[in-house]
Amino acid sequence: MANLIVTGGYPLTGCCRIGGAKNAVLPILAACVLTKRSVRLLNCPRLTDVDNMARILKTLGCTVRHEGDIMDVCARDAAGFELPEHLSKELRSSIFLLGPVLGRFQQAVVTHPGGCEIGNRPIDLHLNGLSALGVKIIEEGGRIRCDGSRLVGADIHLDYPSVGATENVMMAAVAAEGETYIRNAAREPEIADLQRFLCAAGFRVRGAGSSTIVIRGGCTPRDVVHTVMPDRIVAGTLLTAA
Repeated sequence: MANLIVTGGYPLTGCCRIGGAKNAVLPILAACVLTKRSVRLLNCPRLTDVDNMARILKTLGCTVRHEGDIMDVCARDAAGFELPEHLSKELRSSIFLLGPVLGRFQQAVVTHPGGCEIGNRPIDLHLNGLSALGVKIIEEGGRIRCDGSRLVGADIHLDYPSVGATENVMMAAVAAEGETYIRNAAREPEIADLQRFLCAAGFRVRGAGSSTIVIRGGCTPRDVVHTVMPDRIVAGTLLTAA
């Protein structure tokens, strides 16, 4: 949570509160699948993408409640590992669930994600990174079937620093045996926020914000209260307006 003070020529003057970052909360919501303990997210924005991610979590068996800027999630009774096609097509970030669902259930079935129509954004890096962890992947009829029954830590070098691939591999690697190194990792602050959430939940991740992230498999589970980082794009827009 952050306050932004704006001063300038008439009429832009005053103070406004910057809400939580969409690009931070979506992978964090996906990561909730990894823990059976209760999660409370503060400064959680009320956006269509967030609502769609909540709907997907509910179809997997999670309980979700969103009131104001507080979201409570519990995946204790989650049992589904197949993402609903009609919801996944509405949300490109549904691909974030691939790693955590594999980590929780050792299998996952997803569709190629929908959502944003800007440019071609393939998920090859996601699949290559998961494959390096020992995931067997079959693509057929627009669906991706993954077998993660033998997740093993690996030394992974991303072809380019993809934010989504970095986050997906992080979330799968916490359930892998041994250590995983993600090299040429993306360095965005949203990745550091995901690391803070995972560590708060009892997982062992370090290095986010640098080009090398280290994940050690295993967890000491605990309840989580996490404040989602403010949206830097919104803050930058308001600063530019001022």
